[in-house]
Amino acid sequence: MSAISARLRLQRPDFLLDVDLALPGHGVTALFGPSGCGKTSFLRAIAGLERVAGRVEVNGQLWQDDDTRVWLPTHRRQLGYVFQEASLFVHLDVRRNMEYGLRRLPPERRRVPLERAVELLGLTGLTERMPDTLSGGERQRVAIARALAASPQLLLMDEPLAALDAARKAEVLPYLERLQRELDIPVLYVSHSPEEVARLASHLVLLEQGRALAQGATAQVLARLDLPPAHGDDAAALVTASVLRHDAHDQLLSVAFGGGELHLVSHHAHAPGSTVRLRIAARDVSLSRTAPTDSTILNILPARITELAPQGPGLVAAALDCTGTPLLARITQRSCESLGLAPGQTLFAQVKGAALVD
Repeated sequence: MSAISARLRLQRPDFLLDVDLALPGHGVTALFGPSGCGKTSFLRAIAGLERVAGRVEVNGQLWQDDDTRVWLPTHRRQLGYVFQEASLFVHLDVRRNMEYGLRRLPPERRRVPLERAVELLGLTGLTERMPDTLSGGERQRVAIARALAASPQLLLMDEPLAALDAARKAEVLPYLERLQRELDIPVLYVSHSPEEVARLASHLVLLEQGRALAQGATAQVLARLDLPPAHGDDAAALVTASVLRHDAHDQLLSVAFGGGELHLVSHHAHAPGSTVRLRIAARDVSLSRTAPTDSTILNILPARITELAPQGPGLVAAALDCTGTPLLARITQRSCESLGLAPGQTLFAQVKGAALVD
């Protein structure tokens, strides 16, 4: 059963949020879409920071139901909220910032000990520091630890990395992955970054103009040709694979998934049997009717075309099935016509590049 259900309607003069979602009660659910599509409004409504019409239930606890006149204010909803800016109290050190939210939390409801949050976010040596002595990434990690210390039933994260540069994002992302692995707390994660979604989310909700276009397993939603993410330069498929081996001489990591094996350059060894995620851009996949020989491309996979769709002037998007794993390819219209490509055909996908996302 879904642990999170939200039926929400918010009418503004120039905007309407109208969604009815049933979401999983585990892992990270990403709310993805362009600026102004309603991601933050949805999150604020879940938190009770914005009064909207509808119904919200989390882990069997009713937070709002207009039909029965139930409305829990924000401080009575067992949630943690992480904003784009860390918003720490500048006059309190790191430890006292994290302790601030505990004052209203009875001891019997404390599921995440403060020291556990400190350890998970790598803050052990920073607890006595003042906020103005921290880097942007460190401040955001403190904000996340403060939200965890409140032992939430639900963690809401509103583009928590948007204010950070690339280096600071790279610093924080591994900690977010660790939280996902080690804590059984569902997360609603607002983002407009395809890379963050591919790296963190197991479930994806695609929003556009206040409505949910689609939701489902991240890999499946990203590969649908009827949805915006499958088009444009950022179009990519998400592949979950198991590590086979790492060749130190060639610096190649070999992984296996349902469609076969993939080999990619990696300077870091991964333990055999461990699970990794790969992001394969549609622009890095070409198609051949026959098995290529004498090619510099290492990754050649048998695939079946499931759908073809125009993608701007002179381009065609191809949805592929590699033994149950979806891939995307972006090819020219001329190539599509000269090869006589059509749905149902079996051919070979040449994967020129794949990127580890975790």
